Amino acid sequence: MSEGLFGAESNEGSVTRIRPERTGASRGTVARLAALPGVSTASAVADAAEHAKAAGQVLPVAPALAGLLPREGLRRGSTVAVRGSTSLLLALLAEATARGSWAAVVGVPGLGLVAAEELGVELARLALVPHPGAEFPAVTAALLDGLDLVAARPPAGPGSETLARRLSARARQRGSVLLSLGAWPGAEVELRCRTVRWTGTEDGHGHLREREVVVEARGRAALARPVRATVLLPGPKGVVGVPDTALPTTSRSAAPVAPVREVAG
Repeated sequence: MSEGLFGAESNEGSVTRIRPERTGASRGTVARLAALPGVSTASAVADAAEHAKAAGQVLPVAPALAGLLPREGLRRGSTVAVRGSTSLLLALLAEATARGSWAAVVGVPGLGLVAAEELGVELARLALVPHPGAEFPAVTAALLDGLDLVAARPPAGPGSETLARRLSARARQRGSVLLSLGAWPGAEVELRCRTVRWTGTEDGHGHLREREVVVEARGRAALARPVRATVLLPGPKGVVGVPDTALPTTSRSAAPVAPVREVAG
């Protein structure tokens, strides 16, 4: 345990959990993050973040998801809203963290770390702030200053839309990617996910192995008309994949995907 800008930190396995203190200060955040006990796979988060940000303007995603996003990845400075599945959000983190990017998840206390690892997320490069409380704005802004990707639930209450737009502006200024678990005002891309079917128990017994989902991407410019893709989330090896008979990613339709709800996993 240690004390810093965010208060007490604990290391559960290779994941760092951060408990924010009541403070509005955000200066020196990167240096303080670099000293966290759970961040031990690089000499400093600052060095890792600077190295990663110099590597390119688009962070990679799994090939099954690339066709849903402009430039086939997560553009630095963008905000992407994910609706209908926590697994889809984790799948977006997987490829980038596996290639050396650092990520944080804010305000999602029930996040499944086993599922995250099975989907390919590099837990050693993932920081968790499960209970930011009133410090959500300061904590999220500080993480956007120092890390490559920050995933968070949308703010709620009075002024939430203004706060959301301010955090998106922060991501643009810092060259980070802001991922939202839910609708986010002003998001450049919104991904909606609905389950089509599970497979694995066709004979009346066995285990659920694969979940086939339809993901729809909406947004600006090239995504003014929705793009859909059928993917396996999870696939046979746990990670996101493509079914043998999948809807082409290039398929476009003005018809919306059926209303979605947050689903387990």
